[in-house]
Amino acid sequence: MDRKVWGWAFYYWGNHAFTTSIITVFFPIFFKDFWSAGSDVTVSTFRLGLANSTASLIVALSAPMLGAIADRGGRAKTFLFMSALLGSVMLLGLHWVPKGEWQWAVLFYVLASIGYFWGNVFGDSMLVSVAPTGKLDITSAIGYFAGYLGGGIFLALGVAMTLKPQWFGLAGAAEAVQLLLILAAVWWALFSLPLLFWVPSPPRAAAHVPLAVAAREGMTQFLQTFRHIRGYKPVFVFLAAYWVYIDGVNTVIQMAVDYGKSIGFGTSDLILAVLLVQFVGVPAAIVAGKLGERIGPRRAIFIGLAVYTFVSIYATFMTQAWEFYLIAAMVGLVQGGVQLLSRSYFARLVPKDRAGEFFGFYNMLGEVAAIIGPLLVGTVSYLTGSPRISILSVIVLFAIGAFILRYVNEPRPQPPLP
Repeated sequence: MDRKVWGWAFYYWGNHAFTTSIITVFFPIFFKDFWSAGSDVTVSTFRLGLANSTASLIVALSAPMLGAIADRGGRAKTFLFMSALLGSVMLLGLHWVPKGEWQWAVLFYVLASIGYFWGNVFGDSMLVSVAPTGKLDITSAIGYFAGYLGGGIFLALGVAMTLKPQWFGLAGAAEAVQLLLILAAVWWALFSLPLLFWVPSPPRAAAHVPLAVAAREGMTQFLQTFRHIRGYKPVFVFLAAYWVYIDGVNTVIQMAVDYGKSIGFGTSDLILAVLLVQFVGVPAAIVAGKLGERIGPRRAIFIGLAVYTFVSIYATFMTQAWEFYLIAAMVGLVQGGVQLLSRSYFARLVPKDRAGEFFGFYNMLGEVAAIIGPLLVGTVSYLTGSPRISILSVIVLFAIGAFILRYVNEPRPQPPLP
């Protein structure tokens, strides 16, 4: 692999410090303990859920146009770097938000999240131009590998800093998280530089396409893709199911730590439980792939959703820290499996002559599928005054997703659309 592939992959190494450490672990903890200090736990949960849903909704509405601009105008590299700059600067700004100022914390967090998701839209669109001929799959795998490894290393650093702050000359965990926000911003920006210098810009269209024209043409293409997808009923039904149940999966990722804080678990237990998810998830993904080959991906997805449903029910009644570790292990067993099996099942459904077009739509849904769940959890927590009932509400997403998935016909050869 040449250095343009590694330059592209290093971007994911850098930005996964935000999603693995900040979104999943440290922002929910610090938001509840520091920026929402003095607020009822159900109120802070509502605020966090609203923040996550707002960011996802903005990206969902803008992603088709942005992707189209990147494709039509050849500006993916420029906009990716601008997105990384937005995300890292907003993340840096969080460091200076005073205690109790949850409004500013939400604003900076939402903008940083938008920068992260926008960056992924442009990064995904560059895969075709970055990958050597015939190396599309392995190049994509290198990006995933770099993201998980970079995010995992940064998370390990964050765990050490917050659990043993004295090792780093820090007064306590709060000071460690504030420093970690700066380090995450620098990490993200620093590992974006190889992409800036090593990766050539994707080729522009033969004729220069102004931004407004690229956006208009791109939206037209997006609507055409949607019409094509509707022409293949199994694909359309699967995407409806996927968008609902993967929203539930992403909600668990984003809101689990906040839930643990709300019912009184200690910070160290929550952080170590997230590490456990990562540790269990690697071999579990391989097992899930084997299971999908043996019984079929759709049945294996049903098993994964059943485990998530059980986890949500069990979490409602748990009272001991060891139970949170148990739940983390169960999530680790199925989290990667549901994601990878969904992708492989979708690959069986799509017509080969439109695979790239359809997978672009699929990837967009996966990136922004955290709109309903966080808002649902936050609203139920606020209205009922019970964080335990709020986590139970996620079952609705798994149930609806599984119900729709039942109506996806088994893959059959599809004739090309005229």
